[in-house]
Amino acid sequence: MPPLPQSSVLSPQSSFTHLGNPFLRWLFGSIKGQIFVVFTVTFISLAALTLLNLWNVSTVKGRLLKGERYYDLLDNILEMRRFEKNYLFYNDVESLKEGRYYLEWINSIVSELSGDIVEITDRNTFEKFRDALGDYQTLLGRYETEGRAAVDPELMRSKGKELTDFADRFLRIKQERIRKAVVNVSILPFAFLGIFLLLMLLVIKLVSLGLLRPLRVLQTTIQGVAKGNYSPTSYDGLQTDEIHGLIGAFDRMARELETNQEHLLQARKMGALGTFTAGVAHELNNPLNNISLTAETYLEEYAEGMDAGARELINDILAQSERACEIVKNLLDFSRTERADRISLEAREIVRSTVTLVKNQIMLAGIRLEVEIPEALPPVLGSIRSLQQVFMNLLLNAIQAMPNGGDITISVAAEPADFVRFDIRDTGVGMKADAIEHIFEPFFTTKTVGHGTGLGLAVAYSIVKRHGGQINVKSEIGKGTVFTVLLPVAKAEVNA
Repeated sequence: MPPLPQSSVLSPQSSFTHLGNPFLRWLFGSIKGQIFVVFTVTFISLAALTLLNLWNVSTVKGRLLKGERYYDLLDNILEMRRFEKNYLFYNDVESLKEGRYYLEWINSIVSELSGDIVEITDRNTFEKFRDALGDYQTLLGRYETEGRAAVDPELMRSKGKELTDFADRFLRIKQERIRKAVVNVSILPFAFLGIFLLLMLLVIKLVSLGLLRPLRVLQTTIQGVAKGNYSPTSYDGLQTDEIHGLIGAFDRMARELETNQEHLLQARKMGALGTFTAGVAHELNNPLNNISLTAETYLEEYAEGMDAGARELINDILAQSERACEIVKNLLDFSRTERADRISLEAREIVRSTVTLVKNQIMLAGIRLEVEIPEALPPVLGSIRSLQQVFMNLLLNAIQAMPNGGDITISVAAEPADFVRFDIRDTGVGMKADAIEHIFEPFFTTKTVGHGTGLGLAVAYSIVKRHGGQINVKSEIGKGTVFTVLLPVAKAEVNA
């Protein structure tokens, strides 16, 4: 069957269809792409935090190592001052040597930590410390060369205490910086936890908005379909994501189900009505034939003795009997279910032979007929007599819709889904929307009483359906009507 027209109530809040790059449309407009973005951003964030953590751990390790050197500086200064007491008060030469030894170690440590001391304090403080250390070294040198009498003990102890205070201050500052670094390192696990929680929230939101909510919408829609509600699904997601495609496919399925259900109900109704009308037609046929035969015999036998009034009554009986027989014939055509022999037929021949049958009516009605049939059309599969009846009914309806003349256009074209399309267009009075809904129902007619049985289009509908085709109508008041008939293409093996 040809594809059904698509309509949609999908109303997206946002769309990435304006992105020209297909990768960007996939990245930001699909659920898989959004999951990829979330996990990629999370991975980069975690990698950055990991590198930051490694840097902090390395920094803490370096500060701890330097912190040990600050302990060594303070310890060496304290040891140097312990020996200072021995050679100042007891003139112990060995203690003096030990003091010189520790002073050399202090100078070595200060040279090693000079840059770090400037960083944790400032250049001025470091210079004061170096000056105090230089003064102490000068005093110790004078003590070694000139003796104890050349050095003021109080001045030497004062410089030693100044060195101790500096070293203690440096150690405390360094300990505080180490403590802060350790605190920063301890905070990072909470940052990892925050990133993980953010990831979970994003995933939950993505799953909830992108999967669970649309699935609930789809579940509600399916329950509605089960109850006979085939209205389109309202979904305000992205036009490019997978759920949009799923809901779009489901809407198309629902429309096809609705159409198939309507066709099934129509077929059942037509079948039941056909069975009923077949019985009625057969029962009416014999009495009508008897009435017509009796009237004709009476007219022939007693024609000479009849006055004009009686003759008119008999002729009226014959006319109405003929009309009743035509109705019975239409009923039998409508109720016929046997499959007629179908052959490969050219669309041009179907149209030509049908136009020949109604050519006189078209001319008498003052109607202009235009036929548009392209070359190289594929043949259709059908019964020539049945299809002539279909198109004749459609043409007669078009003629009767234009009592003051007009235009009829017959156009034929190939459809992509192995169908041939026949359009019969008129410029008649048109039909209202409520009439279009019932136009193919038996005994429904828009004509005045006595000018139609309401079976012509019902018979046409039944024949087209038996041929595996479709028949549709579009009409607008004052502008005319278009009947469209789709007939299946004859396959190659049928032609053979």
